[in-house]
Amino acid sequence: MSIIGTMDVGEPLSLHQRILSDIRERILSGAWAPGHRIPFEHELTAEYKCSRMTVNKALSQLAKAGLIERRRRSGSFVRRPQSQAAVLEIHDIRIEVEALGLPYCYERVARHKRRSSAEDRTLLELDSNGPVLALECRHFAGKRAFAHEQRLINLAAVAEAADEEFFAVAPGPWLIARVPWSAAEHRIRAVAADRHIAAALDIEAGAPCLVVERRTWSAEHPVTHV
Repeated sequence: MSIIGTMDVGEPLSLHQRILSDIRERILSGAWAPGHRIPFEHELTAEYKCSRMTVNKALSQLAKAGLIERRRRSGSFVRRPQSQAAVLEIHDIRIEVEALGLPYCYERVARHKRRSSAEDRTLLELDSNGPVLALECRHFAGKRAFAHEQRLINLAAVAEAADEEFFAVAPGPWLIARVPWSAAEHRIRAVAADRHIAAALDIEAGAPCLVVERRTWSAEHPVTHV
């Protein structure tokens, strides 16, 4: 799973970054469901006391990140996932960070290859205790930790992952480039950060976070849980 902390990047946000952050949080928290109409540009201009150009720039970046859909004369709407590729694109952490106008970087914290435990088999829906790769990573927006990733990869389905160290590339984009998905399960929920997550994200224990949890299959074989 990917655990995303509150958007505090240690630097003052520009107006367009603030608009991006506010709308993104409302979408990922579920406050604005798929199909929800985003306030019109003139409404956002009045709310944030900024130019229409600033609002347009923010909405364009959100559309590029796959979070909203812009329709001529109708306005902007929270995007409905129309395919599995759309679901996966929405939660590409690099895209989310760059949509905020901040530099992105990635850190692999831990990597363990092992026989699957009972918990691993439940998360991946495995029938046997085959080999899995467990990864822990951090994603940064600017100078601050933005998301903490805990991922399992089923090595029976993606054997080449056993030879990848994942120092230079995050596991999500690596898998998307190599494995044709046939099904995906996606869930978002809010949690309070425990001590481990708080330390990883450099936030206070108990601070609100979003958990983005996803499980994917290829040709009916479990591939990954994150």
